[in-house]
Formats: sequence, C-alpha cells, structure tokens
Amino acid sequence: MPANRGFSRRDRISEQIRRELAEILRSELRDPRVGMISLTEVELSPDYAHAKVFFSSLAGRAGVDLVLEGLQQASGFLRSELGKRISIHMTPQLHFVFDESLERGAELSKLIGEAAALSDHHDQPDQS
Repeated sequence: MPANRGFSRRDRISEQIRRELAEILRSELRDPRVGMISLTEVELSPDYAHAKVFFSSLAGRAGVDLVLEGLQQASGFLRSELGKRISIHMTPQLHFVFDESLERGAELSKLIGEAAALSDHHDQPDQS
C-alpha cells in the first residue's frame, strides 16, 4: 500500500480551483461590486459537484453583501471560465462564503494588544 503523500487529489483540485478563480477574478471579471477580494479556501464536495469558495474582502463586514451579490451574479461566467482552464469530469457549482477568520483574527490581535497595554500600564510603579 503506497504511503499517503500529504494532499489528496481533492485537495489539489481545490487549490487549483482557488488559483484559477483568483486569476479569472483579477483579470477578467469587471464587476465593481467584487473589487479587491482574496480567495482564502475552496472546499470541494466528495462528488466534486459543488465547491464552497471562501473569500475575504478589504471592504470588511460592511461591504460583504455587495461583494456576495456580485460573485453570485458572476458565478455562471466564473464556472464557465473555470471549466476551460481545468480538466476534471464536471466543473462544480460555485457557492461563495465570506471568510470571517481574518477579521476575527485582526479583532483578537487588537484585543490582545489592548490587554497587554493595560497590563503594562498597571505594572508600572506609581510615580506619585
């Protein structure tokens, strides 16, 4: 039995889909609602029929609805272009999901920084 070499075929195809979609969005999609987004991950269903495409946006939480609307409206075009670029039996349906992990991470970093600053302030000897 061959040793597992790390990434499964589905993982490799997911990453290829992420890269190709990012390139299509950057070079071919002209929808101003989409703007500056990053595709953070793609999760393929076991039958490869559906792909959850996670994205983050510089617009933050406030602009997500517009970005999502633009992505959903462009999903047919994106799927068609993706089908021309990758060779798998069936090009998956694309489902876009806002990835809140970067935003949560930034908020946690801010809170940790504030807590550390308060701690430093309380640790200082009183100069009275």
